[in-house]
Amino acid sequence: MTTAVVDTLTMLDRKLRHLRRAPGELLGVTLTPVTMVVVVGYLLNKAITMPGNANYLDFMMAGAGAQVGLGCFGTSAISVADDLRNGLVDRFRSLPVHRIPVLLAQTLSDLALTGVGMALAGAVGWLLGWRIHTGLLPALAGFALLLALTFLLSWFGVLAGLVVHSMSAVNSLSGLVLVVGSFLSSAFVPLSSLPGWLRPVAEWSPISTVVTATRQLWGNPVANTGDSLAITHPAAAALATIAFLIIAVVPLSARLYRTASEKSR
Repeated sequence: MTTAVVDTLTMLDRKLRHLRRAPGELLGVTLTPVTMVVVVGYLLNKAITMPGNANYLDFMMAGAGAQVGLGCFGTSAISVADDLRNGLVDRFRSLPVHRIPVLLAQTLSDLALTGVGMALAGAVGWLLGWRIHTGLLPALAGFALLLALTFLLSWFGVLAGLVVHSMSAVNSLSGLVLVVGSFLSSAFVPLSSLPGWLRPVAEWSPISTVVTATRQLWGNPVANTGDSLAITHPAAAALATIAFLIIAVVPLSARLYRTASEKSR
């Protein structure tokens, strides 16, 4: 266990040093949600009618945070695919390093990057008039839920990078996940505005449950109606879904990484 922790911290330091030398990655993670906050949350705030005349900027800020996490999927996938393409896996294979620390360092560095992106998006939203109407602990709990979602999406990005080795395919997949994940959920629109056949799928999306729970914690408009567990108890549904998916995706990613290492010999 001690060796695994040391290996993880060493690999994490390597990733963070790389981020300091390539600040453009931060721009890639934050540009889309900040643009959504400014264009949709502010410029179109009065043009979008919410149930109960709720403030749309307050409604969409949790969705902007989730969109930062969705962007982390692409960051992780591209980084892993690039490591495989450049032969970095061969160099790691020659070192006495377990495969889990390598992947965990990737997801933790992307989590740190996403935390900065969420802070920037939140700062822009605050300047434009968004407010958290609850106390400090609920506010922090909301951000913690968004970071837990980001951690899950980063692992799925790792998995995608291990399966899809083509950089062009990874880029296309990342854009698809960002768009579909943002709008096939309650991130930016109430679930009641979606077609009836699509609503149950969107209700149980981890994006929707995390965003709904975050809005409740922040005292922001929720605007979701229904009696499903995902709507009545979004925090419990979000935590259970994230925990289950992480337990499933981490061992699978480790196995695929080992397979990729063996193929590179």
